[in-house]
Amino acid sequence: MPTVGEMLASVAARLAAAGIDNGRLEARLLVGDATGLAVEAMIAEPEVAINDAGVIARVERLTLRRLSREPMSQILGTREFWSLPFKVTPDVLTPRPDSEALVEAVLSVVPDRAARLSLLDLGVGSGCLLLALLHGLPNARGLGVDRSERALAVARDNAQALGLAGRAEMRAGDWGAGLAEQYDIVVSNPPYIPTDDIEGLAPEVSEHEPWLALDGGQDGLDAYRTLAGELPYLVREGGWTALEVGQGQAPDVARLMRAAGFRIERVVADLGGVERVILARRP
Repeated sequence: MPTVGEMLASVAARLAAAGIDNGRLEARLLVGDATGLAVEAMIAEPEVAINDAGVIARVERLTLRRLSREPMSQILGTREFWSLPFKVTPDVLTPRPDSEALVEAVLSVVPDRAARLSLLDLGVGSGCLLLALLHGLPNARGLGVDRSERALAVARDNAQALGLAGRAEMRAGDWGAGLAEQYDIVVSNPPYIPTDDIEGLAPEVSEHEPWLALDGGQDGLDAYRTLAGELPYLVREGGWTALEVGQGQAPDVARLMRAAGFRIERVVADLGGVERVILARRP
């Protein structure tokens, strides 16, 4: 029977041979998930033998899934975002560190985080944006809207798991159509990949994540045009909206928002220096 160290080395080598970066780290995650061992234990005691054939078979199944370029988040079923655990399935985008720039930007303009604010997340997906904001705004309530019933089911599960279900409603809808209420803060991470570019993305994205959440039309801006037409009716006077954008799209989205009557307060870069968030206010 292999030892923990031998198993880690074997899995890491197979991942590296398949061109997968961070093979050693991912091997630890896969073997840890299969064995129940913490990373610290695997590092400290690599000589421990894996004597359970079922565990060995599980390591193999998980490794084959990763070799097929299934995202780690879907294999493990979870991804951390804003230091919170989020359930992930093939029905939602994997929460990404880039999107944390939006959460940080919104929280930075809330003078009283204990205020009773109303939030709206259009295209809620896993719920990561809305729920991270509700976690930081303890008296706020929020509505998440999505066209995908399966995505809404994931968002509801995440709200329940994080103890936020009492303040977060998830509802099927087509962006803001049919919504009569106005909100203090409206956020969205809409699909923004140009249609013809999707097949050229990493297979973890193009083959395993929902195209509904990726496809932004021929120029990637279709959703922003829709949002620019709806947000003036959804954001209260003096309220805020924050939109995540793709690389190079910030100037175009800012123009759309200005034409819709919003004042661009800030364009926020992510940790990689990409202009990632348009933060705007309705006068």
